[in-house]
Amino acid sequence: MPSPRARAPGLSPTPGNSGPPLPRQEPDPAGLRSSLRAQPLLAVLRPSSLERGLRQVEPLAAVGWQHLELAWTVPFAGELALALQHRHPRLRLGAASVTNASQLDAVARLGLTYVFLPILDEDLLRRGRRSGLTVVPGVFSPTEVHQARRLGCGMVKLFPAASLGPSHWQRLHGPLGGLPFVVAAGGLAMDDVIPWRRQGIDAVALGQRLFDELEVCRPDVAEARLLALLANCCP
Repeated sequence: MPSPRARAPGLSPTPGNSGPPLPRQEPDPAGLRSSLRAQPLLAVLRPSSLERGLRQVEPLAAVGWQHLELAWTVPFAGELALALQHRHPRLRLGAASVTNASQLDAVARLGLTYVFLPILDEDLLRRGRRSGLTVVPGVFSPTEVHQARRLGCGMVKLFPAASLGPSHWQRLHGPLGGLPFVVAAGGLAMDDVIPWRRQGIDAVALGQRLFDELEVCRPDVAEARLLALLANCCP
């Protein structure tokens, strides 16, 4: 069962930060937490070409997969986002691997509503919230988890999760108290979803390993595996 959650604190600057307070607004304007409670899965797409990316999304869209992050490190990420918005309007598109302000601004201009960072960066949190984005920082250490809570983050990404193991998050609950909503990401495969969820992880993001697994399956087998995954982890 997921561990108890603490109410996210108000958004305020960290000690020693001379900048203005972070905006006091709902930290999840995209409603991502409630959507992930209904379907606690995300796919992170980092294709080698635009055409391949469009092909890789088809099996997910066919089974009703909802959350798709586009890695903003590929040069055609914006073009891919526009194509997917047109082709699959029901997908909840977000951005992944965002590490600077120009990337964040590009995401906002395209109308994507949420962003996952691989790092904890107060300036990006501030900028994203002012743009009306849900910004989810990456955390690895207890210090980063604590700092994210101080910055008002009601949701964090545990990254890279495969380096830590599924019991890591529960072990933080004792010394840190209530923990934010957490998405485990980085190096996980379909078979990892249920074990991680059983350890109190709220949602799981699957990246290249997901698409590699699907590409070696016949289409009917890929569909069956995705449907089984959705059935086993969705309320």
